[in-house]
Amino acid sequence: MIIQDILEAMQRKHQSQLSQSCLNDDQHSDDHQMPEFQVFFNDQESNDFNTLFTSLPQDRQYFAAGVPGSFHHRLFPESSIHFVHTSLCLHWISKSPEVLQNKASPTWNKGRIHYTSAPDEVVEAYASQFAEDMENFLKARAKELVPEGMMVMILVGIPKGIPYSEIPMGMMCNCLSSSLMDMAKEGIIEESDVDSFNLPFYAASLEEMEEIVEKNGCFRIERMELTNPAAYLKGGPVDIPVWVTNVRAATEGMFAKHFGSEVMEEMFGRLTNKLVDIAELINSRCEVKSQLLTVLKRK
Repeated sequence: MIIQDILEAMQRKHQSQLSQSCLNDDQHSDDHQMPEFQVFFNDQESNDFNTLFTSLPQDRQYFAAGVPGSFHHRLFPESSIHFVHTSLCLHWISKSPEVLQNKASPTWNKGRIHYTSAPDEVVEAYASQFAEDMENFLKARAKELVPEGMMVMILVGIPKGIPYSEIPMGMMCNCLSSSLMDMAKEGIIEESDVDSFNLPFYAASLEEMEEIVEKNGCFRIERMELTNPAAYLKGGPVDIPVWVTNVRAATEGMFAKHFGSEVMEEMFGRLTNKLVDIAELINSRCEVKSQLLTVLKRK
């Protein structure tokens, strides 16, 4: 659906420019054909690209290809891409900051699985890793995009100065940490396994992203704003079980690899119960603008 929206916008833009050109040059628009489009779908090597290809619409007006590999590195030849779109991916950092495992350091993230409600040193370690990864991402895309090529990025964000624990996703992380610690106290899992696990994602503020882009120097900022990701709720309450199902789909692989697949039902069941208990608080914070839209143009 996203690709369809992008192509329709490009086709309208092309038609508009063509009509203007014909008026100026006294030519007929029939003399010009709509450009052909090729779409490259990128994901990790483990992604099931066959399922992707079989799910594409049969009447699509573009050629499709899969490109496996990490978006933190180069994926395409130099100056070969005209438009990049990435949605709800870039808040995933390449790895959890290694300093979080140092028991002798204030960055040791004992009893938590994220920087939510953690000391400033932990937050700063995450922020530093995000900045490094984003710089690598921008360098790679700058090589691949043609001059004036455009990039649209949608990722989890947060208003400057608001602790992550005060938005719904931060509450989710706190409840996950609490659920795992309860299971550790009951002997279902090891507490050391909780201490050694850290979710590798970071929500940047608009100001942080702006600084990273300006430091990179390869792009002009066309638009950058925080939006409300829960606008689809239209004032209604969050459906906690559905929300947990979505989070589980995105994260279960990481949790299962670290804690074992046999405890996943228990963990996500406890998480659901804890979130239900604070549902009123969650719903009161759904209007916080915690989705960052960034539109860049290659210089």
